Amino acid sequence: MKIICVGRNYAEHIAELNNQTPDSPVIFLKPETAQLRPGEDFYYPEFSKDVHYEVELVVKINRAGKNIEEKFAHKYYSEIGIGVDFTARDLQSELKSKGLPWELAKAFNGSAPVSDFVPVSDFGDIQDINFSLDVNGETRQSGNSSMMIYRINYLISFVSKYFMLKTGDLIFTGTPKGVGPVQIGDKLTASIEGKKMLELFVK
Repeated sequence: MKIICVGRNYAEHIAELNNQTPDSPVIFLKPETAQLRPGEDFYYPEFSKDVHYEVELVVKINRAGKNIEEKFAHKYYSEIGIGVDFTARDLQSELKSKGLPWELAKAFNGSAPVSDFVPVSDFGDIQDINFSLDVNGETRQSGNSSMMIYRINYLISFVSKYFMLKTGDLIFTGTPKGVGPVQIGDKLTASIEGKKMLELFVK
């Protein structure tokens, strides 16, 4: 199983980090060891003093495929969930300033909490799903999948040209604006259409 992540897929998030809008999807990977399952808490890493939350809709791949045409991409997933892409922002900035890859800031142990999954059929349109993240009971991020620069079926087609997708692979589809730091003791709650899907504590 691999975790495929999409960066810079919401315009307002690009603006808040002063990044450039990409000409094609920005893709990076997290290893299986990054995943936290429901009920597991996040332990603040010793190598960072500025870990940020980034809430994202997550698609689970349900069959193997490569070089998938966009018009057939919907056949490769049937469930969606929500996750948090934890980012060591200080380490990421340092690595980027040196022109180095930034997996150390994104792919560390426990950096990808993911909820249980629900059928896509529960929603009328996968590109019109509201989702949000609360920190200590206060809403910090809220977005709708219609705001994605690159839509889910296009992302699946794009990624499959480079990486063979396999059953159980997860695709983090990007985060809306409102990212920010977490502190030890924080409680994070992620929801889809107002339904709590994921809850964890920072320890």
